[in-house]
Amino acid sequence: MGDCESVAPQLEGEENLIAAAKHIVRALGSNKNLTKDVKKILADLGSQLSTMATIDDEGVEGLKSGIEEHLSVVEEKIMSWETDESMIWDSGPDEAFEYLSAVDEARKLIQGLENRCLNGEDEKELLRRAHDVLQLAMQRLEEEFKYLLVQHRQPFEPEHMSFRSSEDDGVDVGSMVSFGDESFEESARRDSVSRTSEECIIDLVHPDVIHDLKCIANSMFMSNYDHECRQAYVIVRKDALDECLFDLEIEKFSIEDVLKMEWGTLNSKIKRWVRAMKVFVRRYLASEKWLCNQIFSELGLANFVCFVEAAKAPMLQLLNFAEAISIGPHQPEKLVRFLDMYEVLADLLLDIDALFPDEAGSSVKVEYHEVLKRLADSVRATLVEFKNAVATNTSTNPFAGGGIHHLTRYVMNYLRLLVDYKDTLNLLLKNDRSVPVLLSPDSSPSTEDESTSNDFSGGVSAMTLHLQSLTSILEVNLHEKSKLYRDASLQHFFLMNNIHYMAQKVKNSELRVIFGDKWIRKHNWKFQQHAMDYERATWSTILSFLKDESNSSNSSISRTLLKERLQSFYVAFEEVYRTQTAWLIPDVQLREDLRISTSLKVIQAYRTFVGRQMYHIGEKHIRYNAEEMQDYLLDLFEGSQKSLHNPHRR
Repeated sequence: MGDCESVAPQLEGEENLIAAAKHIVRALGSNKNLTKDVKKILADLGSQLSTMATIDDEGVEGLKSGIEEHLSVVEEKIMSWETDESMIWDSGPDEAFEYLSAVDEARKLIQGLENRCLNGEDEKELLRRAHDVLQLAMQRLEEEFKYLLVQHRQPFEPEHMSFRSSEDDGVDVGSMVSFGDESFEESARRDSVSRTSEECIIDLVHPDVIHDLKCIANSMFMSNYDHECRQAYVIVRKDALDECLFDLEIEKFSIEDVLKMEWGTLNSKIKRWVRAMKVFVRRYLASEKWLCNQIFSELGLANFVCFVEAAKAPMLQLLNFAEAISIGPHQPEKLVRFLDMYEVLADLLLDIDALFPDEAGSSVKVEYHEVLKRLADSVRATLVEFKNAVATNTSTNPFAGGGIHHLTRYVMNYLRLLVDYKDTLNLLLKNDRSVPVLLSPDSSPSTEDESTSNDFSGGVSAMTLHLQSLTSILEVNLHEKSKLYRDASLQHFFLMNNIHYMAQKVKNSELRVIFGDKWIRKHNWKFQQHAMDYERATWSTILSFLKDESNSSNSSISRTLLKERLQSFYVAFEEVYRTQTAWLIPDVQLREDLRISTSLKVIQAYRTFVGRQMYHIGEKHIRYNAEEMQDYLLDLFEGSQKSLHNPHRR
């Protein structure tokens, strides 16, 4: 299409010049200091101007007639489309150009008429008609503007976003103590979206009609219908932005709706929000601003105002959801999601500042920064709640089999997930001095103080302090839970299992970088100490039956005592077998190590006793040989109770 501008007829007449000259003559004539010659010259000039004005008045009538005729042509062109239901821009570029030219003519006629001194009713009627024609044209251009925006809108298909496949199959992160290794990690795993896919400007409206939209906008702005043009743009594009959120599966919720949601549902909504936020801001809003710049680039701040007005409501919808999340309960299972939301907002901070740089966008920026701050506060508050939940988690019954407690699994897997947020947590916690210096059981003040002495001195990060604090709290809780066992050997067995699990989780994951080798060595020592305490509590009394304390005589009393002691050993061994086959060591290596350690002590003592005392006891009193005893010891710690039955040996 050609240029949007055309030249209007020249409306200023010579009468303006004549009127100005007359005014000058009258002003000079009132001056009393003029000489007679000057006054005579001015009088002659005034007479000539009057004559010229009389002649020009006749030309003015002809000029008015020309203006009316020109207005009628413009009016006819514009009115011809009022009865036509088709769209002008669908009729081809020539029709569109002619219509814009007619609009331009109407606008310039109005300007020309308004510049004249309108004294007669005829001229005022011409001006009124011109305004009516221009208003009709503006209404039509507004319709055409909306039509082009809607009809040539490009579909937004976030093909790289696959929500349902990863969310609907997830496990609900629910109770504090109801998860094993994998279920919690699968349900709480952080989500990520490729940054490359986010940063891509797309054509939201087909490029072929951008020039047409620009011409319409220019015409409406030049005709002082800028408000109507902006409003038309905002209405259409706001609907498009709302539809984009719908495509990203973002729903509208009030704060009350969010606060009432079950965690399983809310967890899924948050994951969608995190994924959608980056795509919406970096891809869609960036493209929306590009579209505004293309259409309104020559119209001052209009491009920015239109963008803000269109984008404000959808952005506030997204931020309101985040705000609702931040003011809800700070339950421990929400910590990872709080971190996800905080990180995506922090990551987009520069994008938001670039999209909404000036005063018009200040309300969005202010709300954005406020929500970011609230999420940061929520992270800190939730971490405190998490520690409190671990510290106050109580049990009324001992954990069956002395295995790894659900709380231990939950906490350690939780800490593994937090490693992914190391930088963020260090940033949020660096000025938090609420980390208590805890003495975990079986630790001396000197060793524990050594691990926390570098607090805020640069030696230990804020996150390390908080995570070590959490494991100390967990250990205190585990020691309390161990007291529920009446059997001292099972108390140590339980602590051995759980502290070993903690050490292995740190050693074999990214937590090793956070906790360090010193922490691992310390906890390896702790679980090994509990393993030795278990062996001592279980086998010391039993193996005491096998000590050779008889004198060298072969009296019947000594033989009877040896037989009784051996039978007592068998009874105790069978009871240990019956009891401890039900105990469980989930870790294969730890189970084998403890079996071997136990077997070395028990079998060596048994083989020595039987070898020395066989003559005094007699073979018929030997229930098991050493190999059988060793096999029985290999049945321990499988978590399935068994009993020994050996009818052949009494």
